[in-house]
Amino acid sequence: MIGFGLGRFLKKIRPRERGWDDPKIAGRDERIFVENKKSCPVCHKGLEEGELERTLYVCPSCKHHFRITPWERIRFTVDGGVFQEIAAKVESVNPLNFPDYDAKLSETKDKTGMTEAVVAGRCKIENRELVMAVMAFNFMGGSMGSVVGEKVTRAILEGARQELPVVVFATSGGARMQEGIFSLMQMAKTSNALALLEEKGLPFFVVLTDPTYGGVTASFAMLGDVTLAEPEASIGFAGPRVIEGTIRQKLPEGFQRSEFLLQKGFIDAVVERKDLRRTLSFLIETHQPSEGGL
Repeated sequence: MIGFGLGRFLKKIRPRERGWDDPKIAGRDERIFVENKKSCPVCHKGLEEGELERTLYVCPSCKHHFRITPWERIRFTVDGGVFQEIAAKVESVNPLNFPDYDAKLSETKDKTGMTEAVVAGRCKIENRELVMAVMAFNFMGGSMGSVVGEKVTRAILEGARQELPVVVFATSGGARMQEGIFSLMQMAKTSNALALLEEKGLPFFVVLTDPTYGGVTASFAMLGDVTLAEPEASIGFAGPRVIEGTIRQKLPEGFQRSEFLLQKGFIDAVVERKDLRRTLSFLIETHQPSEGGL
């Protein structure tokens, strides 16, 4: 069975009680808060930016996991931060001539230093080779447009060609509606590529980070052989306010948080950031394909 023994490998992570759902807190940029207040936005214990970097952007007091960029994720996770990027020059266009979309893309590229909401490439984790794609929430909310879908698909196909495992770090607000049907098509496109990976008996691992919603959740983010999540990550399709407004009921405490989804069987483990590198190494080692497949 995929993921056998993972529960024994990982220590149990207990959910924390915190007020991060407060919109007055959630709307702030966390790092600016730390820079200005010299404290954690969740527990309000003293905290410095330099200290955060040493702890992989996790509060040492309450274990709140700050959002990080793809290149920070790569630096923390892969051997020596060495990453051979693929499809680096693929960039979005404006297929529907959506008003102001070109200007928004240009502005976001300048602000983030990225060309799109995902980075894909080959790398090693504890000397085990793999293909990895890392999404960026700071690039238009990690929305999945045609280029995001293309890069994720190319990462999966690269894994299939080279017979390597594929890991995706997912974060997204959903489909990029400025691209209309072209954005929605990426759900089928990425899922179809994963079918090829499965045919070859190669493993696909997903790490859900805060937040992961919409079309990404409705496609490749829920198709992992093993699905991990960082603590307290928000994960779902529609947001809780939309759901409450639709069913006209109060949702359970912690609804759509990773710990809640673990209890309901939607994910396999909640893993702290400091343990992700060794966890992925363990999964790659224990899911080596045999000649007849997994």
